Amino acid sequence: MSVQSVAALPDHRPDRVTGARVARLKECIAAADDAQRAHIAEEFWQEAAARGTPLVEELDGEPDHRAVTFLWRGHRATRQVLLMVSHLGDRAHLAGSLMEQVPGTDIWHFGLRLRADHRASYRIAADVSAKEPPEDPEVLQARLRSLAVHAAHDPLNPRRLPTRWGAGDNSVFALPEAPAPAWTERRGTVPAGRVERHRIGAAALGGDRDVRNERDVWVYLPPGSRGDTERPGPRGDTERLPVLVLCDGDMWFGRVGLQHTLDSLIADGLLPPLAVLAPDAVDRHTRNRELGARDPFVEFLADELLPWAAGRWPLATDPARTVVAGQSLGGLAALHAGRLRPDRFGHVVAQSPSLWWRPTLAPGVVQKHIIGVPWLAARYAESDPAPITVHLDAGLHEGTMVDHCRALYDTLHSARYEVTRNEFNGGHDYACWHVALADALIRLLGAGPAPA
Repeated sequence: MSVQSVAALPDHRPDRVTGARVARLKECIAAADDAQRAHIAEEFWQEAAARGTPLVEELDGEPDHRAVTFLWRGHRATRQVLLMVSHLGDRAHLAGSLMEQVPGTDIWHFGLRLRADHRASYRIAADVSAKEPPEDPEVLQARLRSLAVHAAHDPLNPRRLPTRWGAGDNSVFALPEAPAPAWTERRGTVPAGRVERHRIGAAALGGDRDVRNERDVWVYLPPGSRGDTERPGPRGDTERLPVLVLCDGDMWFGRVGLQHTLDSLIADGLLPPLAVLAPDAVDRHTRNRELGARDPFVEFLADELLPWAAGRWPLATDPARTVVAGQSLGGLAALHAGRLRPDRFGHVVAQSPSLWWRPTLAPGVVQKHIIGVPWLAARYAESDPAPITVHLDAGLHEGTMVDHCRALYDTLHSARYEVTRNEFNGGHDYACWHVALADALIRLLGAGPAPA
């Protein structure tokens, strides 16, 4: 049996718009002298700081959409300002994402009409170089690509999303009808679980035969666990902790703070106490080499990571109480793990899986436009159905990734897998995955009694 959770909703596509507040500002500035302009601009910035950015306003006659205005405070050296909202701009035409300056002021703005359930991260880059922006479109594109590397968070938006590998924080916005956010910060009254980092053997992942290959793993244990001193006892499997195996542990626990979400969901009775095993991605090169539909990574998860953890903590071994999850290439790895090892993984959560991937592509090469059925979907179609449940998440602004997820859903549905699909109004973005992951875990594991 399969369920498809995709509702018919108003148009999600973005349009440029000038919000009412900026429209009024421009009228006032146009009618003012120099001294008045400076005063009007300062009052505007004080208001923006008090409200926070981006500015969100209702649109006349459009209850399902909002005007969202992004702001940047420039100075005399500011030449141009580039807005980068997750998967809303055209990377091949960055000039289309340049902010507009209110003449005679330090106010730069960019307005979008967005559906009222949109959530996204974004960054802003200000060009303060000595040279004027080039008129040649190709030269301008090259300059903006270089500028984008230096993009930073919005200083007037307190909502941040940490990144990794040397990049700065992103800013995050969520419109009023976006799904309720998962708890991302510590709730003082909620019992806290433990987060530990271990280094374990990873022979399946290869490496120099004379050097023992190892991998860092982040481990979350729910409130009440005794940590590394706890050993499995004679209890039945139903009394052991369900397990989530999650790709990119360095991001989820090292940066995003997934432990706070889990603490709150357990305290609120939405999830049973569970353990999480989350291998570190190491770096981009290692991630590209190991993730995707690669057998060695599945072997590491099933035959090294799970047995290692089961020897330390009272973890369930029933695949019906074991979830494997990932995002992007990690989502593809989760799908591959469920197909190859249903004896260990009974549930799969694949968020924005990189279904464009195929074995003949070199690590790091992306080919989002494919002809026919995605490679992994074809592998599922040609094999007997495995006793697993699959949940797919994809963002409506992820382009071909949405189409690939729909194709995989159809394949799994036709093969009589238990499969669900959710499409959120956002992009390829941890800001969206965080919320959707919490929802998927609640759906798959639900609440249950605490271990005795």
